Amino acid sequence: MFGTQESNRGAFLEATREAREERAAERRREEAAIKLQTCIRRWLLQCSQDKKVREKFDLLFEKELAQSDQIAPSLPSAIDVFVQATDFIKIFKKEKDVRRFEVFTRYLVASMDSDSVKLSYVSVGMNKELTVQWIQHMKDVLFIACKLLKGLQAEISIENRLISLYLHLLLTFTATNTWRILRGDNFEPLRPALNKLTENLLADLVSRGLYTTLNSVLVRGLCRGRIAIRGPAITTVITLALRPLIAAQYSDKLLSLTTIHILSIPALVHHLGTVAPEALQMFHKHGIFERVVEFVQTEQNLRIIFNTLEGSYALCLLANLIHLAYEERESAFPTLAFPKFNYVVTRLLEKCGEYVTTKQSSLTQWHPVLGWFSRPLDQHLNESLSLVKTQLQLLWCGPLIKLMFSTLTNVIKEQDVSLSESSNSVYNTSSSVSAASSFGSISSSSIIRKALERKLGTSSNVGSVKVSGVRGSTRKLGSPEISTVAMVCSMYHTAITTLSPLRMDILTGLCYKSDMVYHLWLILQSLGPLCGLKSFLDLLSVSMKATAPEFHLLMLFCDSTTHLVTVLDDLEMYEHQKPFSITDYSAMASFLNNFIYKMIHNHLIDVRNVQGSGLFISVHTLLMLLYTRNARRKYVPNNHWLIKECRVSSFMADFERGKRTAQVLLSKMPHIIPHEERVLLFRRHVSKEKSVLGLTDAACAAPQSTLITIRRARLVEDGYRQLASLSPQGLKGLIRVRFINEQGLDEAGIDQDGVFKEFLEETLKKVFDPSLNLFRLTSEERLYPSPTSSLTENHLQLFEFTGRMLGKAVYEGIVIDCPFASFFLSQVLGEHQSSLYSSIDELPSLDPELYKSLTYIKHYDGDVSDLDLTFSYDEDYLGQIITHELRPGGKAIAVTNDNKIVYIHLMAHFKMHTQIREQVISFIRGFRSIINPDWLSLFSVPEFQRLISGDNVAVDLKDLRRHTQYYGGFHDKHRVVCWLWDILEKDFKEEERALFLKFVTSCSKPPLLGFTHLEPPFSIRCVEVGDDEDTGDTIGSVIRGFFAIRKRDPVNRLPTSSTCFNLLKLPNYQKKSTLREKLRYAITSNTGFELS
Repeated sequence: MFGTQESNRGAFLEATREAREERAAERRREEAAIKLQTCIRRWLLQCSQDKKVREKFDLLFEKELAQSDQIAPSLPSAIDVFVQATDFIKIFKKEKDVRRFEVFTRYLVASMDSDSVKLSYVSVGMNKELTVQWIQHMKDVLFIACKLLKGLQAEISIENRLISLYLHLLLTFTATNTWRILRGDNFEPLRPALNKLTENLLADLVSRGLYTTLNSVLVRGLCRGRIAIRGPAITTVITLALRPLIAAQYSDKLLSLTTIHILSIPALVHHLGTVAPEALQMFHKHGIFERVVEFVQTEQNLRIIFNTLEGSYALCLLANLIHLAYEERESAFPTLAFPKFNYVVTRLLEKCGEYVTTKQSSLTQWHPVLGWFSRPLDQHLNESLSLVKTQLQLLWCGPLIKLMFSTLTNVIKEQDVSLSESSNSVYNTSSSVSAASSFGSISSSSIIRKALERKLGTSSNVGSVKVSGVRGSTRKLGSPEISTVAMVCSMYHTAITTLSPLRMDILTGLCYKSDMVYHLWLILQSLGPLCGLKSFLDLLSVSMKATAPEFHLLMLFCDSTTHLVTVLDDLEMYEHQKPFSITDYSAMASFLNNFIYKMIHNHLIDVRNVQGSGLFISVHTLLMLLYTRNARRKYVPNNHWLIKECRVSSFMADFERGKRTAQVLLSKMPHIIPHEERVLLFRRHVSKEKSVLGLTDAACAAPQSTLITIRRARLVEDGYRQLASLSPQGLKGLIRVRFINEQGLDEAGIDQDGVFKEFLEETLKKVFDPSLNLFRLTSEERLYPSPTSSLTENHLQLFEFTGRMLGKAVYEGIVIDCPFASFFLSQVLGEHQSSLYSSIDELPSLDPELYKSLTYIKHYDGDVSDLDLTFSYDEDYLGQIITHELRPGGKAIAVTNDNKIVYIHLMAHFKMHTQIREQVISFIRGFRSIINPDWLSLFSVPEFQRLISGDNVAVDLKDLRRHTQYYGGFHDKHRVVCWLWDILEKDFKEEERALFLKFVTSCSKPPLLGFTHLEPPFSIRCVEVGDDEDTGDTIGSVIRGFFAIRKRDPVNRLPTSSTCFNLLKLPNYQKKSTLREKLRYAITSNTGFELS
């Protein structure tokens, strides 16, 4: 019962709640309806009123609205227009009233050209009762004009005219100088008040985004392939931008707005100079360049600009400032160049560099000026970057470089004066010394001479180059003049690192448009012994990241000199010696060599990541360039590159222990230790690899071997067939050879060393024979791959096989007498992949005549186009003339003075690379399958040739005799043996000794490390003793040989040899003269064992 009552009560309460909510909802609906009706009525009323306002406005300007862009000759009264226009401006809507506003704007401009008080619109503002209302009205009018300007497209002709119209409106009402009404004397007293009025309007415009509007107009009109706004409009914009700045007396706020919104317009100054020179003249008149530089140089203002401008527009600001500096080069710039302009440019470059990355990714885009950029580029910027680049290039044009480095120039001039004075002093004192000596005052002369040396600061450095400052005066790092030069160098170094795609362009400007590079060298020399080596090392010890400007000076010098030396040909470098002399190069090499060594050895940089140091890269690159040039054509002795304080034994011990500094030094500058030590290291690398692979008796009881059968008549074919498929590891192992003679019979014996050496030598001799057309000979009898080798079947496979065979010879230490062209060896070493590699420098090793012709073209004083050359090369190929284009469409591209350098390098590259590219790749692939490329990095090109063909020195007979073995009764004191060594030493010329060595070993050059490394060892055997009787130089052998030798006198026999065993077979001649005659005949007959 109670449950039923409780249920009824709940239902009653629920019904009551629902009724209450329904009544509340009804009330809300009624209120909403009332509000909605009110709004609709208000809106309808407003529409009605707006319609009436527009109708009255249209009635007032009925004729103007009917016409396209003209104002009726008779203007309505200004007060009547003001009454209607005030209401119109309040209800202005862009969608409906653009045409009306255009007509109104035309009226305003026309009215200001009237001198009638009744017609001039400004006369309304002169009415005290309407002044406040008129000012607010004009503020709204000008603001609407700004908003409309932002949306107009300059490339559309109609809208372009509107841009000019609205800019004219803004120009008219922000200054009184165009108001015709003020030209009368009656209104002259009102001018100050009206000027205040226009300043009020101008200030309001600035606060409401005038500069943003002007920026939009300029960006849309100028940042495109073809500019869309004309000169007068641009001049108007610049005038509008400068008016607030001048009115505010160049306040920081207005300078900031001008800098951010106007001077950051891409290529603005370029456009001003070409289409609006009046605007550029305004910049000059008001000292905008000086004021902006003064403003931007403060750190706080720089931060404001950095926080506002994105990286690309900061770059555009920099470009415009550089262009302005160029325009002001004869007026304001010289006084601003340092330190203000220098600091501003450096900081802006650093700002741009914050957005630059070192690699491509999905988050980066390629920027033609900055490289890989972490921000997207807008369309306007893309279309203007070519002009921005042109502006930036002014920073390294001749006039600006000269002004920026004016301190450097002055320092050099002072030093020249000092040198002249010192020379006069030396001359006068020398005369005194000479006079004193003539009276026998020798001790006095010595004292004076020593005093003079102390005065001039003469000293000798490690590189044997005398340095006493710059020809007489010594300076220190940190001195005012050195610091000034260093700061300027820091700016240009920052430009090189930030504007990485323009790096070559910057270096070209610095090298060829001024004497900056040579002057920097004089400054470096003035720092004391070895170019102030100790000062730089001391500074590096406290600034290990090398961020000090002094290091930027050194890096800029190294980068510029590297660029300069890279493009110098041998005539310019060795004959003309400009700008550097050979002595200068020698001094540079000494300084750089010692600096890098001590930098690494003393742990002044992170040895775990030396490539992460910009200082190391710059200095090391120049050093290796100088070393490479010296390797090709010497200008310093071999020991010049050695570090005297580096003890080879302890250095190699550190290397073997895995000490990081030793490993880095040997990797980056192997030339600091003698060549012989590097060859020993190479042999140790080979020995270690053989042990690891189990290819030695010590590593394995039965080392892996491969037996091949070779027919004498099919030497290359059989060798290729059996060895080409052999794995590199198998080829590095023991190869045993069985020869089949011409009768098809096995030759006696299978040898592990000598027979394979003979096979290797004979195989390489055949493949290097030019008649096979795999290789050709240069005019200097040096080998290089034949461009027409494709006529030979499977030529690329044969090149790879040849590379493997030569690699095997080097691997085993077998000397092969095959001189290669240096350009080919440089490609095998991988030097051609370096960014510093120059094809034209290597060309003399291939074709000296072509090199002379190209050098003639390079230095041709006249018009190269008169020579009728094109970017093509005609080749006679089997009687047919084939034309190769050096670049796409090259047959139609004439060689001119502007592109002749490109032509020269392309021609050299075609001859040495393009023509034989596939052959070289195949050869290198085969060679490197045997020889680790890292091992080859120990050697220069000439050293690599010596590694292949032996040492290019005289035959050391004492060393050869010391390591000779005797068989068949001969011994070192035997009469015939003594005759032999005596003849070689006293009767034979050096050329004959080389022929003798070739006769017995097949190579005219001794092994690199002496005859102790000749494999097999050189031996001499008496030919009267048979092989089965020969047991070596034992007592029994000597006795048997003695009796055998006495049997007969072999006057008709000739000495013979087995080059595969390095064996000389010598008859027991009874006369020394007979031995001399027969030996000379044998070695000049160019034969071996078959001549007997």
